[in-house]
Amino acid sequence: STHSFGARSTPVASSSPSSIASRASSSSCILPRPNSRNDLHERTRSSIQTSTSLYSSSSPSSPISSPTAEDECDVLVLGSGPAARAIATLLSSPNAVDAAATSSPPLDVLLADSNYDRRWIPNYGVWQDEWLSIRDLFFSFGHSLDDDDCIDRAWSKTDCYFGGSFDIPAEERMRLDRAYCRIDRDGLRRCLSPENDEGGKARYRVLRARHVSKATSINIYSPAGSLVHDDEGSTILLQSKPFSSGEDRGKEPATTTRVRAKLIIDCTGHESRLVLKDDRDSAPPPGYQIAYGMLAKLNEDSIPDKTRCGPYDKDAMTLFDYRTDHFPPDSLEASKAETAPTFMYVMPLNDNRVFFEETSLVARPA
Repeated sequence: STHSFGARSTPVASSSPSSIASRASSSSCILPRPNSRNDLHERTRSSIQTSTSLYSSSSPSSPISSPTAEDECDVLVLGSGPAARAIATLLSSPNAVDAAATSSPPLDVLLADSNYDRRWIPNYGVWQDEWLSIRDLFFSFGHSLDDDDCIDRAWSKTDCYFGGSFDIPAEERMRLDRAYCRIDRDGLRRCLSPENDEGGKARYRVLRARHVSKATSINIYSPAGSLVHDDEGSTILLQSKPFSSGEDRGKEPATTTRVRAKLIIDCTGHESRLVLKDDRDSAPPPGYQIAYGMLAKLNEDSIPDKTRCGPYDKDAMTLFDYRTDHFPPDSLEASKAETAPTFMYVMPLNDNRVFFEETSLVARPA
């Protein structure tokens, strides 16, 4: 599916891609900074003793093994998608902390995800002016996002088709003189990675493990002791994946690491298990955005006009095509399209490749 860079598909409605981390939600508040790293270490040891007693009260059937490792950090980021890596990259930058004013070292940022090595699947698009703002923001933090590395294709104009609605002719085109870009997801992923992992320039650390906590009430999590908040920070248990395939299958079991952090940022998506939906008042179920995409390579041997791919101009990115004139009149397909409108999203790429995606902005059910 396609996501605007910085805005993920989410319940109720899609949002503007104005923030690179618009889906990151913090599960705890920013806490007072200790006077020194030694102060943090002392508080960590005290909190670990507290969380150990809470952990020991968990039931024997708890899916978590006893912690075999300890870690501590200023900020723990859960997840490893664009939002998680962007936040981790910015916060771990030396420019994130005014060292001259606070006499403090850069923040120690730990990013945790058991699927850290998984390739990003979604197709990401962004308005060029918004991308330039993102690029300038990272540059102000001392981190470069070069267009050659992060942009796969740019179009100087964007087309929209709304024919069939409000008596608009089907062939009428609305052209926006606003440039649009397709993100090179692999290139961006590398740029937002640490040097020791994928040759990036980020300074955060990586732990290939995930949290196993599920919120059952406000600041109460199951299994007991898997996530504990206090007035100095949070203690959370993270579990690695066991090897399940290949030559190493069965050789290394899942391990559990107890991490102490002053701030936890949850970037695991809108179905996060660390927060609860407000069910105090009855409400209809949320609407969802859903999309189906396909990357196709066209055979143009018999096509006389090589500047177009079907009804679309190759020099433009088609953001919306709501037309329904291809459906037979009074057909079930036409009726469904009127009841729950969808649109085609078209990105002409190089080498006769075109990315097509049919999108429902919001529907209940999806």
